[in-house]
Amino acid sequence: MTRALGLAYGVACYALFLFTFLYAIGFVADFGVPKTIDSGAPANTLAALGVDVLLLGLFALQHSGMARRGFKRWLTRAVPRSVERSTFVLASSLVLLLLFWQWRPLPGFAWRVADPVGANLLWALCALGWGTVLLGTFMINHAQLFGLSQVWARLRGREAPEPGFQTLWLYRYVRHPLMVGFLVAFWATPLMTFGHLLFALATTGYILVGTLAFEERDLERYLGEPYRRYQREVPAFIPRPGRVADAVGPEGERAVS
Repeated sequence: MTRALGLAYGVACYALFLFTFLYAIGFVADFGVPKTIDSGAPANTLAALGVDVLLLGLFALQHSGMARRGFKRWLTRAVPRSVERSTFVLASSLVLLLLFWQWRPLPGFAWRVADPVGANLLWALCALGWGTVLLGTFMINHAQLFGLSQVWARLRGREAPEPGFQTLWLYRYVRHPLMVGFLVAFWATPLMTFGHLLFALATTGYILVGTLAFEERDLERYLGEPYRRYQREVPAFIPRPGRVADAVGPEGERAVS
């Protein structure tokens, strides 16, 4: 019964993530959802700026804090190890939903692209960014990334295997294609309001610092020399012409490319 509840919990957390992900697309692109990055009555600029910065800081604190191995060890004293990832997904989704709900618009435009061709090109880039984020999760292990593999393995009385080192598809060209997708999605808009600009600047800074200063350091400690070699061969965000890593399978073995 406990294992079945764990599976139900993991599936519920995943369902909330899917809702949050789809809402995030509408929120950033300013269409199709009740509350977007630019909707709502303009408030006092300083007050709105303060609220938005606090919301962005809360997400950064939650996301980075819960991703650290020390926090994971502490959390698994209170919850089964099989639902640790699902709990992280749940917390991240809830903080993002709070940000969407309480975000304050900032009036004015950093840029406006009136030309239909240019505007449509930017919307296409935005869609490409979100598509890259989603596809990137399947280039590693989508079910494991969002906690489904762990709760399913626990239901069957097994331990989910530790994630292996893989450099498949886009990971052969850049080390962080998911983050590249987010950056493209956040910046590609024909109507860049000051509120959207604040969001894009803050998330870009968080992605750069969080990825290069924290995530990469953790991966170096966890994977050792194979990951350091990967860092030397493949750029973090911007592909270099003619530089492609050899494919690496789930167990870390290199294949001929």
